[in-house]
Amino acid sequence: MHFISEQRLDDAVLEREFTLGEIPGFLWTPASASAPVPLILLGHPPLGLRKMYPRLVARAQHSAAEGFATATIELPGSGERPRWPAAEQARADLRRAMEAGEPVSDEIVDALVLPLVDKAVPEWQAALDALLSLPEISGPVGYSGGVISIGIRLAVVEPRIAAAGLFAGSFVPRAMFEEARQVTIPLHVLLQWDDEGNDRQAALDLFDAFGSKEKSLHANMGGHTGVPQFAGDAAAQFFTRHLK
Repeated sequence: MHFISEQRLDDAVLEREFTLGEIPGFLWTPASASAPVPLILLGHPPLGLRKMYPRLVARAQHSAAEGFATATIELPGSGERPRWPAAEQARADLRRAMEAGEPVSDEIVDALVLPLVDKAVPEWQAALDALLSLPEISGPVGYSGGVISIGIRLAVVEPRIAAAGLFAGSFVPRAMFEEARQVTIPLHVLLQWDDEGNDRQAALDLFDAFGSKEKSLHANMGGHTGVPQFAGDAAAQFFTRHLK
């Protein structure tokens, strides 16, 4: 991990931009912390870190106020990373189906999500190796938001992740439902009831499939970007319960 820039945000948060090989990322830590703090990995959709930065830094500042470090990395084929033709084709097929008002087929969803999960999860694990080697970071670790299938796979294969906050707002391949049954960590799942791009019933079925003994579903009225502020507060309380 190579740090390439550093700045303080409102004197409360230290932001460091880093690279991990070819992978860009950000680490945010509470500026006033006197001991190692727990870490939350911030997931995001494959729109590019620069585009997602305002939302990510707001989440990071909120988490820092609760005593957490947060970190994120650029997803494969997104932002400034090398183009990924197969992913671009899958996104184009998705746009074409949605613009035509056609059902999004299982084939499109599989092509869109499964290769991304296969590539992204080992990169998140490599980032976690590097982050936990820093003296200011400690376990346990949480995962928050982003592509829900990435969160599912991480919850299954990464024992250092102790709790996850997942956003039921992305397409989920049928194969991921079987993986969901293997998830056992505490889950806090957010669902926007009127999300125009989300299959509500599929989201409810996925929640039912999770094998966790502790799981809660938080459904709010509104579309994909209409998540209320208090929903963020509830997620923060969830991570405080399980990571501190």
